[in-house]
Amino acid sequence: MAFIDKLKPVVISGIEALPIIEGGKGISATNGASCGAFANAGAIGTFSGVNADSYDEQGNVMPQIYYGKTRRERHEELIAFGITGGVAQARQAHEISDGNGRIHMNILWEMGGAERILHGVLEGAKGMIHGITCGAGMPYKLGEVAAKYDVYYHPIISSMRAFRALWIRSYSKVAHLLGSVVYEDPWLAGGHNGLSNNENPQVPEDPYPRVMELRKFMNEVGLQDTPIIMAGGAWHLADWEHWLDNPDIGKIAFQFGTRPLLTQESPIPDSWKQKLMTIKEGDVYLNRFSPTGFYSSAVRNGFIRELTERNHRQIEYRVAPEEDFYAVLPIGARGRPVYLKPEDKIKADEYIASGFSEALKTEDSTLVFVTPEKAKSILADQIDCMGCLSHCKFSNWKDKDNFTTGKKADPRSYCIQKTLQAIAHEGNVENQLMFSGHNAYKFALDPFYANGFVPTVKQLVERIMTGY
Repeated sequence: MAFIDKLKPVVISGIEALPIIEGGKGISATNGASCGAFANAGAIGTFSGVNADSYDEQGNVMPQIYYGKTRRERHEELIAFGITGGVAQARQAHEISDGNGRIHMNILWEMGGAERILHGVLEGAKGMIHGITCGAGMPYKLGEVAAKYDVYYHPIISSMRAFRALWIRSYSKVAHLLGSVVYEDPWLAGGHNGLSNNENPQVPEDPYPRVMELRKFMNEVGLQDTPIIMAGGAWHLADWEHWLDNPDIGKIAFQFGTRPLLTQESPIPDSWKQKLMTIKEGDVYLNRFSPTGFYSSAVRNGFIRELTERNHRQIEYRVAPEEDFYAVLPIGARGRPVYLKPEDKIKADEYIASGFSEALKTEDSTLVFVTPEKAKSILADQIDCMGCLSHCKFSNWKDKDNFTTGKKADPRSYCIQKTLQAIAHEGNVENQLMFSGHNAYKFALDPFYANGFVPTVKQLVERIMTGY
């Protein structure tokens, strides 16, 4: 029996489709063109609803320029951009799909204004979007929003416990529109990862028993026919053959986030596509630099190296002398003294002598040493914050209540919206954040991509269905 015959179609968002889902990567890494192509191939396409692009009358991407003088004014601009862009991507996907497959919109629940953007796009693109995928947080209101527009919802979780909490509190009330449960492997997926405080980021766990546990709970609450979508780590489906027709796993489909980046319809710049072909095993780094506070996986490029080195140049301080903290270090334009341990004072002097002369305070009573140029850039990015996250460590923004986290802005992180917009539209893969799944090194090893071959989405779907 050919492998393709073992892959059963699944009912996703109301129709039977190929068990292949395009992963909904953030800012402009999946759009209406790639989404529509996956749907047209009989699979599930997903466009990103995170800072989605809009187009002018000539079809050119319109840059998102902010004119508001305050963060709250810029946040309103960001929400307007998000709604306009999301509707534009839905229309493009709808036209390209030609009525085939399904079209999903992906959002991050922890993005700034997530609920308002979701309502705005679903209202503006009625009948064009069949499902919402949503992760990065605990989206309790996802089912409620889906019910208002009669679309399916697909929560992204990383453990049975997370889904159980969502089900008990919310989803059991809107069970008929629960299109699938997306299990995203927190060790292998690209972008933000759902590792809990009880899980060791350095010790990956086998997804099989975790998904089996999820299926057991789903069966207990009457969700036997609801598919699980395995996300993170899927490359060759032949490697997952023991999951097929397996009662412990049940109905199963697979989400691909990394492989769709290297297609002709993929909207990422050519420099990004070329970089993917050179990645080696171990080049993707699970880190905790993100301003969301979540772990995330990204290519270890110049951007990540600078963050790593910045965080290493970090020492504790006190504002008044204490038993172990009595070595004086003047900082800032006014030379106000802080107090260090003597051994840390030696380190501080070495940092300063090496050109890292600006000491920036963190919320954890530490100093981070950077160059004057980097300090100026960090401060400018913090001031220019447009509220792209519901809670941001880097800028101390919060999108509700008094619009602040109440903590110091954290110079150990970065403006995520700025860097993701830059890599998506400018293609600087060395000096901007390059999210990636840990399997990206397989581009260089997989004979399908030999001699720099870049498939169409249709060719990729056909290849995946062979098992390879």
